[in-house]
Parts: sequence; structure tokens; C-alpha cells
Amino acid sequence: MSTALATTTREIRLASRPVGRPSSDNFELAESPLPALEDGQILVRNLFMSVDPYMRGRMNDVKSYSAPFAVGKALDGGAVGEVIASRSSVHKEGDVVVHSLGWREYAVVDGAAATPARTDLAPASAFLGALGMTGLTAYSGLLKVAEFKPGDAVFVSGAAGAVGSLVGQIAKAMGASRVIGSAGSPAKVARLLELGFDAAFDYHDGPVLEQLKKAAGPAGIDVYFDNVGGEHLEAALAVLNVGGRVAMCGAIAQYNSTEPTPAPHNLMQAIGKQLTLRGFLVGGQRQHAAEFAEKMSGWLADGTVRYDETIVDGLENAPQAFMDLLDGANTGKMLVRLLPGGHN
Repeated sequence: MSTALATTTREIRLASRPVGRPSSDNFELAESPLPALEDGQILVRNLFMSVDPYMRGRMNDVKSYSAPFAVGKALDGGAVGEVIASRSSVHKEGDVVVHSLGWREYAVVDGAAATPARTDLAPASAFLGALGMTGLTAYSGLLKVAEFKPGDAVFVSGAAGAVGSLVGQIAKAMGASRVIGSAGSPAKVARLLELGFDAAFDYHDGPVLEQLKKAAGPAGIDVYFDNVGGEHLEAALAVLNVGGRVAMCGAIAQYNSTEPTPAPHNLMQAIGKQLTLRGFLVGGQRQHAAEFAEKMSGWLADGTVRYDETIVDGLENAPQAFMDLLDGANTGKMLVRLLPGGHN
């Protein structure tokens, strides 16, 4: 598309704050004028945008680590796109960059806030997943937060999701004695076994504790990477060995709750077992980005790590993709492909 035509952009706005599970009524498709480029800025035609569980928290009007989305304004989040006009000395037309102004087809971005996507290494979409924030979350959460060491037995919840599937594969690559994953369907369980997990179970098939004990065996587990919270965290506390570590990445089981959710009933086990439970945000792990990028590029190149994507076409379908994500409809990274001219 000619840059002369890119004077407006379609975008998804937050129409109202969800109570419990979001619905289509909470979102609005609108059109907005694009501001003229200033020095240092670039105009990006977004190719893919990310929908992520953390966005649910930003839809609430509560103080948190990231400012809440504003009602009546466009949402934002990870996106990768092509520079179609530039007044930046860093990025030129034709470059592919990653930035944080997703949920729209075109974005005016400060050049300093965009990072190059090395599409010679992997497709553009991978820089929102395995080679992007998702991959850094998995890598740093396992190796830096949970302090994984070779020989550890690792349990990952939400293991067929974008982060969890990478955690398990990284653990195997780094010498885990056993990697166990939980997921929400037989197909996802089968996929985890294809990706090299030693054991996997469908949490719908029975109590998580019983299934985890069976999968872990008498050796127990040393590391739990928590994407789910709730029953999964309680089960992991029961099966963790003395000195075990928990990386608390997410609690998707609780994101749509309208009432306070109970803490694990067995939290006292953390005392006797001398467990370490550490919550983390990927924003606090950026010092590991260069190390991660080098490792992950190599793993992807030699096939040690593989990644899945669930792709939904069209900006207008982004709200449904987000709602489906919260319901576990994705395998791997959930992405929205933004099509030229807004046509399906």
C-alpha cells in the first residue's frame, strides 16, 4: 500500500471494562487518523499482533505493574511490522521491527521504541513468540528465576501455551532429568510428547495432584513453572522436593474471577520443604535478552526447540482471538495476522 493512503488506521478500542470473562461488547472497532511523522519516528504497517493473558489484568481499573487500558482508547501490545515511512536514522523503509503498538493496522512509533526483527533468522511472527518476549519469559523464568540446574525434574502448567511449550523444551535442552507438562486437551497432551516432554496429562482427566504424582513418580519434582495458579500450584507444592523452586509467571485460572480466589491450602509446605516461590515479570529480565537471543537462535536453527502458532486473520477478529486465548483455544502462541487494506 502506498504511504500516501496510510493516513488513518483501524484499531480496536476498549469499549467498557469486563466483569469476569470478557465479551465482544467490551471491544470496539474504530478508525483513527494517523499523526504526521515527527523527527525520529517511523510509520509501521503491522503484520502480526500478539494477544496475551496479561492483557486481561490491564482491562481492570486497578493499580498494577502496568497502567490499565483506558476506556474509549486503543489497546496496545506486542506487534511486528514493516516500516513504510521513516524519519528515523535507525530504521529505514522496508525494515521489519517489533514494537508495542498492536491492536491497530498502522502505528506511528518512536524509532527508539522499535527493535529490528532479524527475518533472516526466523519469520517475522517468531519475534512475538519464540524469539521475542514470550521466549525471554520462558528462558529467564526457568534459568534465572527458578535457577534450574541440570538433573532437575521440571513441571510446567499451561505447557502447550506459548511460554510453557518453550519452558519444557529449554529444560530438556539444558539437561533436565524429567519434564512434565499439563494441558487442557488430548491433542495438546499429544503435542507436548511430540515436543519432547517426558510425560504430560490433561488436567480435565482428574485431580491435578493425582496425575502429577503419577507422572513424577517417587523422584518428585525440583522446579515448577507456574502459568496457571490455583489447583496446579497446590499440587506442585505437594510434590516438590526439599529445596524446590517455583517460578510464578501467571495465574490464568484466576484472571476472570470476580471473587477473591483462595490461596493454596498447603502453602505451609513451603516452610518444611524450604521452597522458594518467586514471582517475576519479563520486564525485569531484559538484562538477559542478548544471552537468550543467542541461545534461542541456535536452538531454533538446529531443531532443538520448535514452536507452534495459532493464527487468526483480521484485526476485527482480535477480540475473539483474545477471548479464545483465555479459554485455552490456542496451541503455542496466539497471533492475529493483519491483512493489507483490512480485507480477509
